[in-house]
Amino acid sequence: MVPEASDLYEVPCALDSAGFVAISQFQAKGKQPGIAGIYPWFLEAYVELAGLLPRDWWAQPDLCTESAGSQEEIDFRIDATATLLEATLRVVYAWQNELAKTCSIETVAQMLPPPVPVLQGRRPSDYLRSLDLLMQIWERWEPWLAPPKLIGIGSVCRRDLHDHEDGLYAILQSLDGALPAGSKCHLFGVKGAALGEVKKLAWVASTDSQAWDFSARQKALKGGHSNSYLHRTTEMTRWMSSALSRITPSVGSQMTLALHA
Repeated sequence: MVPEASDLYEVPCALDSAGFVAISQFQAKGKQPGIAGIYPWFLEAYVELAGLLPRDWWAQPDLCTESAGSQEEIDFRIDATATLLEATLRVVYAWQNELAKTCSIETVAQMLPPPVPVLQGRRPSDYLRSLDLLMQIWERWEPWLAPPKLIGIGSVCRRDLHDHEDGLYAILQSLDGALPAGSKCHLFGVKGAALGEVKKLAWVASTDSQAWDFSARQKALKGGHSNSYLHRTTEMTRWMSSALSRITPSVGSQMTLALHA
């Protein structure tokens, strides 16, 4: 948990559940004590953290598919991600009702908004099925929930861009026009090389990346020096500068895309 005194309380952020790390630890160490036996922390603790931090938004717990070895495993993780969305909404709904006993509706909405739902898959058809499951769950909670303003697209980290079967552009093309009216997407971990094309999609609101951190660790290892705070921030600045150059609108363009390091 966040310490009682921390700069994190002063920094706006987007909160990710760290599903990739959780899956990796589960595969290395076996069953964990938290969410779905895969996460080391419990769902309620994660929801509490989302309520404590000054986040712009927070993502539901999900099970990424990068390390899935078969289509059967991919299908399981898609189904499990939908199940975790349902579980998270139940906790948020119950906690909002408790908060409403002593707080205004506006305060409750600010303290603990619903999570950003996340899509998972490998191929375009997987993501469309994940979207269908997401909307089935989301619509059951209306009118408490409005249609999702933001939807996360997971497991696109290190994704080949042009592959016709499971490339990033093929996935985005399949989702174009299939999303709920008014919904936009956040892409988790897309390659910097894709930003020049991704910025052209009006329904993509933002992306994030840890590529700069991986680069910092690799350069420190090869250079035989410490991966210091200064070294890491220098690499982050370099990566962000390159990314910004890719998404900066040309003369007369109105394209915008938010980046998260």
